[in-house]
Amino acid sequence: MKKINYGIDAPHVIRNLFIASAAGFALPLFVPLIKIGPVTIDTSGFIWMGGMCGLMAAWMLLYSMYGKLRHRDRILDMIVWKGDEMVLDVGTGRGLLAIGAAKRLTTGKSTGIDIWNAEDLTKNKMENTLDNAALEGVQDKIEILNDNATRMHFADNAFDVVISNLCLHNIYNAEDRKKACNEIARVLKKGGTGIISDFRHLKEYENNFIRSGLQTKMFPASYFTTFPPLGILKIMKA
Repeated sequence: MKKINYGIDAPHVIRNLFIASAAGFALPLFVPLIKIGPVTIDTSGFIWMGGMCGLMAAWMLLYSMYGKLRHRDRILDMIVWKGDEMVLDVGTGRGLLAIGAAKRLTTGKSTGIDIWNAEDLTKNKMENTLDNAALEGVQDKIEILNDNATRMHFADNAFDVVISNLCLHNIYNAEDRKKACNEIARVLKKGGTGIISDFRHLKEYENNFIRSGLQTKMFPASYFTTFPPLGILKIMKA
């Protein structure tokens, strides 16, 4: 039987951190001294590097398995739900936010979009997102689409709520990140609310939304339930 599975975030980063951790512990054990010409390097200090890399890898893994469920609830609890909202999750991955939002709807609809980059999440496929929706019992209140955040195919003022977690930083060009922010502002209804969570560029996003005429409020990063620590930006379209 299939089980609900929202995947492991940034699996390649976690793998590389565990490799670096193993190397940091192994090097002093097998090569305690490294001689480069007249210079001799004591490798015992690499144990600290191994410990830090291992701690970061473990923390990221714990976030993916448990912390992001609590972080999802923190994001969704910032919305005053009526049940009839049209919701958009930008960079839905395996549907964590989109499905969580769908559970809070009665007559509304939750839409998740992504381009399904395998480096961002394990088994990051639309089929797995649809499986999760079915397992969570919300398949009738959710739609999953292949769409790009920088050029969405939705009408203006289409959504009451726009949510996004750990997505926009994957757009490596600042101009394209600005396009994505502009698209979010465009599809958000007047009176609507957006919640953007990420570990970098949040101030940049805020400036983009302000230039689009939106009101903004920044919330501090959560250092205990997320790693890397994720801040939250709330946007309102007056």
